[in-house]
Amino acid sequence: MNRSPDAHDDEQDDQDGLDGQQALFGWDATPSPGPAPGGFRDSARARRLLDIRSVFAEPEALASPRGQQIMARLPDARVTEVASHWGIPELHGNEGNIGRWTRIKTETLVLGVRRHPVTRPNGRSADWIAPGVSNGCAMACAYCYVPRRKGYANPITLFTNIEAILAHVRRHVRAQGPKGEPNQCDPHAWVYDIGENGDCSADALLCDNTADYIAAFRRLPTAKASFATKFVNPDLLDLDPQGRTRIRFSLMPAADARLLDLRTSPVAERIAAAADFLDAGYEVHFNLSPVVLRPGWQRDWADLLGHLDDVLPARVKEQAAAEIIMLTHNQQLHEVNLGWHPRAEELLWQPEAQEPKRSENGALNIRYQVQVKQRSLTRLRDLVTTHTPWLRIRYAF
Repeated sequence: MNRSPDAHDDEQDDQDGLDGQQALFGWDATPSPGPAPGGFRDSARARRLLDIRSVFAEPEALASPRGQQIMARLPDARVTEVASHWGIPELHGNEGNIGRWTRIKTETLVLGVRRHPVTRPNGRSADWIAPGVSNGCAMACAYCYVPRRKGYANPITLFTNIEAILAHVRRHVRAQGPKGEPNQCDPHAWVYDIGENGDCSADALLCDNTADYIAAFRRLPTAKASFATKFVNPDLLDLDPQGRTRIRFSLMPAADARLLDLRTSPVAERIAAAADFLDAGYEVHFNLSPVVLRPGWQRDWADLLGHLDDVLPARVKEQAAAEIIMLTHNQQLHEVNLGWHPRAEELLWQPEAQEPKRSENGALNIRYQVQVKQRSLTRLRDLVTTHTPWLRIRYAF
């Protein structure tokens, strides 16, 4: 039988979807390892972060195998079906939710379907931004860019069509072939950021999306996954990434984190976890992010870098690299923050030192003035050279 040139690809896509289902839902002899029952996700500490009582769900997401897996863990949650995970008037459009910003993150979950997975080029932190399996976060970092388009609430949205997302990524990786030459992302592998709009460590408290993404890249020898996190989830130590996933622990001075990184793991805990994650098979990098300029910032960053040098073992230092990301803020987020955490805005909103910036997605944000930013980046690079000479800076932005 004659077939079109695309017939093989269509057949392979179907097989990708089948392979994904097998790996995800236990139909294969070697299923993806996920957090064991009774692991950290079932601990009292995890429940303090996520105590889901209300679920907004697209019907298709609710009926999917992953949706059913999630809901099996939430038997007492109230479920409200919605037409779209993106626009939920009583959640995103309700100005009265500002005062419940963190409570909503604790008690509310949204389930949706990512209908058109897209992988797009990046070239800074990663070669590619892969389609994430979540949007929003259980944590409450005051500078987070994700809620800028949502309105008055930003709980986790989980996408349940994980098998379709992974099939798309496998096709994309296969189409790239081997990486031809080194770049700042990685010398050998194509790097795919899998957590652009969420935190994969926190997502793993609710379902196996993160475990399945890590398992997928374990079988992709020309690529590796990458995600940044501010949450230490010990369950991830059991996922056997075999060097194909890069975890990036985001760091800032502890005084800033206490004010700005609400509901996250303490900075010292993130640093202390680095060796455990390396030994578990992850590549471990750091994000020095965001750098917030205020009186004493240079002293406190020097102290943080000195702590890194003091406590990290040699095996972590030998493979470590870092990204430096200066603070970017936003007028709409500033106004939302004034309603639930105005003290944070005393650091974040500094119009005398900031200027408008049009982001890649068209949003109008606020960043430090170019001269201020460049001087500060130069100073921070000098601090890295002085206190952590082993820490390679992959890029600074």
